Amino acid sequence: MDRPEVRDLEYFVAVAEHRHFGRAAEQLGMAQPPLSRAISRLERRMGVPLFARTSRRVDLTTAGEVFLRESNKILEDLEGAVRRTQQAARPRRLVLAAPAGTGVGLLADLLEAYRGGPDPVPVEVLFTADTGAAARTGAADAAFLCSTSDLDGLDTVDLLEETPVALLPAGHPFAARASLSMVELASDDRFRADPPPVGLDELLDRIALGELVVLSGASATGRLGSSVVAVPVHGVPANRIVLGWPRATPSAARDQLVAVALATVRSG
Repeated sequence: MDRPEVRDLEYFVAVAEHRHFGRAAEQLGMAQPPLSRAISRLERRMGVPLFARTSRRVDLTTAGEVFLRESNKILEDLEGAVRRTQQAARPRRLVLAAPAGTGVGLLADLLEAYRGGPDPVPVEVLFTADTGAAARTGAADAAFLCSTSDLDGLDTVDLLEETPVALLPAGHPFAARASLSMVELASDDRFRADPPPVGLDELLDRIALGELVVLSGASATGRLGSSVVAVPVHGVPANRIVLGWPRATPSAARDQLVAVALATVRSG
């Protein structure tokens, strides 16, 4: 069997996601007939039907569902390979992905220790809600993640456990409580289970202004000031913070950062 080309995978994924040849062709910037021919040719080359077609619907077959998962993995891996190759040609630097408000105390200590160590390279912090994807695609050299995150394709080291706390405006009715339940926290219309992907300073400003209530790790409490209060939330498992990076991608600068992270945790 001839191997499918990257273009074949992109065509297939577009049709599979839209379940419609016309809309997929529009997304791809091509006419529908050549797209239909390309998919039929792919099915003949593979020897299995990928779509069940009727006059009204286009559905994935069981084989098509498997091929969609595998195609997405291949395209994501290819994108990551291109990004990591491009990074290798740039001046030395590290990009560290971190979720806003999680592990921030550790992040600050890590950066201070790393920058004060031997032969550091510039470190850029990328705040994002999906730090694992940033590491897998090559957008980041390493990433802070929760142990419950998708760690597929990453090497990791455990760093610490964080007690969950609610970050509330100082005038919030719950601000004086010794603890909260998750049910009580979720009853607040301002509660966001996924904090916006912004830096900690902006996040705390939004909380202080009464725009947000979020669940965070206890390490963020060192940066709160007087306008934001942290209240422990019971009934929620503690998060284990890990540091992850793309599997089997050598980087001396990243390895040094990982070593500093472990030393920072052990000395804390």
